[in-house]
Amino acid sequence: MDIQLINIGFGNIVSANRIIAIVSPESAPIKRIITDARDRGQLIDATYGRRTRAVIITDSSHVVLSAIQPETVAHRFVANPKEGHLSN
Repeated sequence: MDIQLINIGFGNIVSANRIIAIVSPESAPIKRIITDARDRGQLIDATYGRRTRAVIITDSSHVVLSAIQPETVAHRFVANPKEGHLSN
């Protein structure tokens, strides 16, 4: 199994194989997911102090905050098949 990595901004990289969802942080349920992850110690803030634009949920229940748009992260899966597995 190859390790596939996705750049989520500012030099931060996550494993594409572990991502379950990439969502916008605007809704109340997503805000609760972020709060719960912070309380569990499973929140990773990769925004460098900027506004959170994408919330990445992994299969290990970690939640990663990114300052780039969810569409941009998803496009990075599709744009380069060697870096992401969603381009079927």
